[in-house]
Amino acid sequence: MRVMGSGPLSGVHIVEIAGLGPVPFAAMLLADLGADVIRVDRPDADSPTGVDLLTRGRRSAIVDLKQPAGAEVVLRLVERADALIEGFRP
Repeated sequence: MRVMGSGPLSGVHIVEIAGLGPVPFAAMLLADLGADVIRVDRPDADSPTGVDLLTRGRRSAIVDLKQPAGAEVVLRLVERADALIEGFRP
């Protein structure tokens, strides 16, 4: 079991915009390596089983990006982060 705050990426802050495909997996690996990853989820996002195994090791914030206040919250998170990851969707 990994101790929080340990690993080669300890002290690195990353914001993840929830999505599909490689983004959740990459964020999980970054968290496993010690990065502090905050996942931004949609208010209506639900996992079919209620458990998403790819979200381990990171915190989650539910934010409505369609509202100006929600977008402002994410912008403030990104200002303090070292990296932002999201899966581009056309």
